Amino acid sequence: MTDLDRKICEAFPGVVVRKDLVKEVKGNAIVPTYVLEYLLGQYCATSDEASIQTGIESVKNILREHYVHRNEAGLVRSTIREKGHHKVIDKISVMLNDRADVYEATFSNLGISKVLVPPETIKRHPKLLVNGIWCIASLEYMPSEDKNQCPWVLESLKPIQLSHFDRELFLNAREQFTTDEWIDLLIQSIGFNPEQFGERNKLFQLMRLIPYCERNYNLIELGPKGTGKSHIYSEFSPHGILLSGGEVTVPKLFVNNSNGKLGLVGYWDAIAFDEFAGKQKKPDKKLVDIMKNYMANKSFSRGVETLSAEASMIFVGNTQHSVPYMLKNSDLFDELPREYHDSAFLDRIHFYIPGWEVDIIRAEMFSHGYGFVVDYLAEILRAFRDDDRSDDYKKLFTLDSSISTRDRDGILKTMSGLMKMIFPNHDATAGEIKKLLDFAIEGRKRVKDQIMRFDTTYSQPLFQYTDEDGNTNKVKTLEETEYPQYYFIHGEDASEHIGPKFDKPVTTVRKPGGQAADALPEGNFTYPENSKGISFERLLIPYLHGATRIVIVDPYLRNYWQIRNLMELLQELIRNKSTETEISVHVVTMSDEFASSRQTEFFDQIVASVMPAGIHLSYCFDETIHDRDITADTGWKIILGRGLDIFQNYDGNNTFSLQSSLQTYRACKSFGVTYIRSAQITM
Repeated sequence: MTDLDRKICEAFPGVVVRKDLVKEVKGNAIVPTYVLEYLLGQYCATSDEASIQTGIESVKNILREHYVHRNEAGLVRSTIREKGHHKVIDKISVMLNDRADVYEATFSNLGISKVLVPPETIKRHPKLLVNGIWCIASLEYMPSEDKNQCPWVLESLKPIQLSHFDRELFLNAREQFTTDEWIDLLIQSIGFNPEQFGERNKLFQLMRLIPYCERNYNLIELGPKGTGKSHIYSEFSPHGILLSGGEVTVPKLFVNNSNGKLGLVGYWDAIAFDEFAGKQKKPDKKLVDIMKNYMANKSFSRGVETLSAEASMIFVGNTQHSVPYMLKNSDLFDELPREYHDSAFLDRIHFYIPGWEVDIIRAEMFSHGYGFVVDYLAEILRAFRDDDRSDDYKKLFTLDSSISTRDRDGILKTMSGLMKMIFPNHDATAGEIKKLLDFAIEGRKRVKDQIMRFDTTYSQPLFQYTDEDGNTNKVKTLEETEYPQYYFIHGEDASEHIGPKFDKPVTTVRKPGGQAADALPEGNFTYPENSKGISFERLLIPYLHGATRIVIVDPYLRNYWQIRNLMELLQELIRNKSTETEISVHVVTMSDEFASSRQTEFFDQIVASVMPAGIHLSYCFDETIHDRDITADTGWKIILGRGLDIFQNYDGNNTFSLQSSLQTYRACKSFGVTYIRSAQITM
């Protein structure tokens, strides 16, 4: 257990579970995560290993004896008949038989229907009437001579979800965690290892939860396949539902005018539309029009009557093209069906999650630590739907007056959701509020900027704000800084750019390109998290071109990927020097106190590998160093805030991954680099 795991178990006894246990108990049971974690929370909410193993066996036995597999439904029905009664875990839906004036249940996997349900049960659990919910039900078998009478009798029914949430205990326990620890707890609670994510990517994961804690929140996420876009809506919470994009109709979603039956928006907190993208799809125009009104006004019409609902809308879909391709040829909503590629509809979206920044899910990204039982977290989020934290920023910052009401609503609802999740105790610092405000503005700006590409009737707002000192903070999207040549299409200023710009990138072996040494820019440049298109070739080689002596000081060259970064820099030096040139490279780093022999072995292998190519590598260990810099006898000193460790985790073992072979396809950590001229080198 990590220190964070111990703190989690001490602060939240009984409502946390080790996240890797779900896979261990699931087997071939096709049940949502919240069902399994509900059971694990009953039997494995402890840090004692012996108790956990005992609890796992108990949960496995419960699933083995009570979960209904469709192919074993006949055997379970026989068991109920022979025993007289039996408990089952199944998805149950209920319909009103208005002719007989009774409620009748259908058991999805068990394959039985017309089971009578008492009206009191429906009053306690109205979601039984819409799409069904997972329950633990006790059934009896009582045959009758009346052929019209159902032999199955519902003895008891209990939805699989927590029945109580103590707000005060939760808030008191939150005070024991720092902001970073709390965010990591939330990330572990949704099943991911926080060490595999940067700060920005953690916020993207938390963004997927806002529809559960913020009423009438409209979110869209478009990106490549395999990034987990829909998982959080299919298995995370009993208060959310995932629908296939082609399955939705006006009666199902809003109201059936023929019988007055309320649709999904009246029963669920979050409704997600999977596979939303696809130009070839032909959605119902009436549905799109009603959705526009609902997303803007939280209401919809049933004949002459207007009804209101609180369900949030989430739209997730896959993109088929790269970001620069979409920016150059269309816009970032390009994959949507024509009926939804409409400014009036898209302007209702509060935040656009750039799915291309979210990494494809890999095995090492899953958590083995402790987190909330997801049903407990779902109840926390639901309890916060009554709170409004959209004004928390106002004492510190003032949004620009050009920001429209709809843009402002999107920003404030995102702020409110993030503040409720991360700072439920209202204890955020000014710096922390600023980070979330920047993030919220960026997500709404991404929506508005793309709308204005195909609908110029909208006025261009200034997505900026002022602080208490009167300083103006202008917010940009990451695509805006990465691809300014494609992002700006209406004559806006595209001169601002992250990092130094070179007229001719270094690409050839014998004749390195780049500008002359006296033309290279000095100064400090910063790169936001998730930036791509960055490589040692563009970042470092122009300043090292022509060097014969180089000193690299980096205290953290110990893990495999860190030393691999060193090897990749040496490869670039080899690629961009003449064959007859030799370069002396000296590395100063700190020894790995836990694996120094492995570290030394890595360095010795590199020394032997690069020597035939004209690189004479030497290294030493110094336990007193702190700075990270590169100095060359060309007169340049490069100060690297993170050293060579600028890339986020990627699958380096996948030979067929572009990230493994091309640095420009890797997402970067947030870092800064400073170039200083006329530095002296000592070796």
